[in-house]
Amino acid sequence: MNSSPILPKWASEACMMGIDEAGRGPVLGPMVYGCLYCAVSYRSTLSSLEFADSKTLKEEKREELFENLKIDESIGWAVDIIDPRELSAKMLKKSKINLNEISHDSASGLVAKALDMGVLLTEVYVDTVGDAEKYRIKLSERFPSIKFIVAKKADSLYPVVSGASIVAKVTRDRALRNWMLDETAENMHKNFGSGYPGDPETKAWMNDHQHSVFGFPTLVRFSWGTCTPYFKDMVEVLWESDKLDEEGSAYKNTNRRQLKLSNVGITGYKRKSEETESSGKGRCKFFESRKLEIVTQF
Repeated sequence: MNSSPILPKWASEACMMGIDEAGRGPVLGPMVYGCLYCAVSYRSTLSSLEFADSKTLKEEKREELFENLKIDESIGWAVDIIDPRELSAKMLKKSKINLNEISHDSASGLVAKALDMGVLLTEVYVDTVGDAEKYRIKLSERFPSIKFIVAKKADSLYPVVSGASIVAKVTRDRALRNWMLDETAENMHKNFGSGYPGDPETKAWMNDHQHSVFGFPTLVRFSWGTCTPYFKDMVEVLWESDKLDEEGSAYKNTNRRQLKLSNVGITGYKRKSEETESSGKGRCKFFESRKLEIVTQF
């Protein structure tokens, strides 16, 4: 989370905040939540700063407005950049966390951070994710001293949310432009377009960077349905079952199970229990050759 490090004097007055996101839909890159906050008394001035829904503005205008708000001493801002690996991990884990929950947690985190800094928030305007009234109640229960206004297209209705939209969008755009790929394979490039599934440049990049074992670079959100069609071209990997303690109670059935993955690598593709087959081969040679044992106590 990034923001102005020094708390301004006006922050001890009644303040309002706007919250919006950028990058919810793309299959590539981070999702960014941004907020903008200022004194309630600054509301009329804020309305004159030409803030608008970032999607309606050209990139040059967004950049200009972002630079202007950064030097405006009457405005504070912050961002929460959610890495694509975090998105995939949360959405693919056993106890799944869906995108709405991730979004709600990020927005709540921005509010909590501002309060922890000492900003006297009394009003918060949020572009809704999911049911607006349920979202408002959820936020109000966590922060009962704040009045929440949650609405569809809030970035077009409230200048403070429009400003947050610009903060989020410019931050995501810059993050993508400056993204350092973790992978070092040959012929990798960053001509991935907007990152949206329908973008021809994005599709071409995914085709160029598909790996038969490891899936895609970590820039890709593996939890997105866009990735599913690519999985059929990946190699099949067979995981041998771990050696089980003879007295263990977890797997007493003599038909020990072995997981057969038709879609593998770091894709995190959902496997069906029906795809398991009986094995009894014992422990994987990788573990046996290295004399690695299961540890239950440290």
